[in-house]
Parts: sequence; C-alpha cells; structure tokens
Amino acid sequence: MNNRPIGIFDSGVGGTSVWREINKMMPLENTIYLADSINAPYGEKSQNEILQLSIKNTELLIAKKCKLIVVACNTATTNAIAYLRQHYDIQFIGIEPAIKPAALYSKSRKVGVLATKGTLASSLFHSTSENHAAGIEIFEQEGKGLVTLIEQGDARANFTKQILLKYLKPMLEQGIDYLVLGCTHYPYLIPVLEEILPKHVVIIDSGKAVAKQTKAILNRYNLINTKNASKNHQFFTNSNVEILKSFLVPEQQQSQIKYLSF
Repeated sequence: MNNRPIGIFDSGVGGTSVWREINKMMPLENTIYLADSINAPYGEKSQNEILQLSIKNTELLIAKKCKLIVVACNTATTNAIAYLRQHYDIQFIGIEPAIKPAALYSKSRKVGVLATKGTLASSLFHSTSENHAAGIEIFEQEGKGLVTLIEQGDARANFTKQILLKYLKPMLEQGIDYLVLGCTHYPYLIPVLEEILPKHVVIIDSGKAVAKQTKAILNRYNLINTKNASKNHQFFTNSNVEILKSFLVPEQQQSQIKYLSF
C-alpha cells in the first residue's frame, strides 16, 4: 500500500508546480500526474462541467491504484472536492488560494487575489475570505486568458506581461502588499510578475502548504513510502506531450511522459 503512487490532477500543466513541491518534500514517493489540458481552462466552465471532469480524473487515478489524490487545481477544489470526498473512499488534498497567510502578514491590510472566474465565484472561496480575512480589503481579479497562454508555452511572452500589467494596475493603485496566486498555473508567471510588481509586494501561492498537508495526511494514515527504491513518476497529458515536458526540469523529463486519451 505504501508503495502505491500519489495521484495528482489539474486542468493542464499548472499542477506541476504543486508536483514539484510534493516531490521536494517527499522524494521517496511515487507519483502519477494527469494534465487534462484538452479541457483547460476549467475556470471558465460551469460548476457541473468542472464536477464531471473532476470525477473523470479521479476515477482514472483510482483505477491506477493511487493511495491519495491531490486536486492540484483551485477551480476543481472549490467546485468539486466536497462531492469527491463524499463519494469516493480515498483521501483528497485540495487547494485554496492562500488568503489566510496573506491576511495574517499584510501590513497595508490590502491583499490582491489573481484567480480564475470559477474560483472567484465559488462559495468555498468566499467562505475562506470571510473566515480568514476579517478587517482585510480583498481585491479580486479574474486572470482571464492566462491559463491558455501558459498552456501554450507563452508564460514569459511580452503580450502576457501586458495583460498582467492591465490586471494588476488597479490592485497596485489600491496599495496591496500581498498578491495571492489563486491558480496552480500562475506560479509560472512569477518571473514576469517580479518584473512588474514593486519590491515590497509579496507573491504567495499554495504549493508548499499543499505538500505539507499531503505529507501530514500520509503520516496520519500510515501511507508514507519508506522504501528507498527507484522512484516511479508518470506524467500523462491528453494534449501536447512536448508542452508538458517543457514544464519539467531535465531530471523529471527522464520520467514516463505520455499521451493518454482521457
């Protein structure tokens, strides 16, 4: 049981940012990653569409004998994880925008959130904001089009920078000192964001917190892999394999990276 892989799914390549944190914290664990890129972005779909896609991904990972599933997608977490936890006998780790730490450490008491439409519209996002950001002004911005640009390998393109400038300008004028990235694709925008944002604005995402929670749940259920055997990482995409490969460092590119129709 302990040797079975951790399953991870996302609407595309963005969740590899979460995979990287999990692998860094738990280097002995085997993993299976699903990039549902053909259906990206999830954030512009209806709640029912997001739910059906999440069910499809979950059942594929269960069929592949995963011991735990990380929903490495903010939109899928906020719209589907409650259903998944109720209907499947496996532990799920979800992702929420890191509003709590941003609200805790913000000095200006003004926090920006860049996320997809599906995440910003969800009840879970609003309850998280209400529970952890009392006295904090939250400035929300839908990152319309950003996931598609990242999926196309254009995260650092000049036109991507221009879009980000447009999205971030109102937040900066309001005086934010924290920017919460509410989509697992968005960490790949950090090099461009660092060019745009003033030095005092802190960028925060959920990757490390998710890895920490994953490890805690594996420990709680005695599922940690302690065997120092050769690691087996499998990456599957239903779109362009080369795009997925480009988001992996050379060591990861030696893993199994395959096209899979799902």
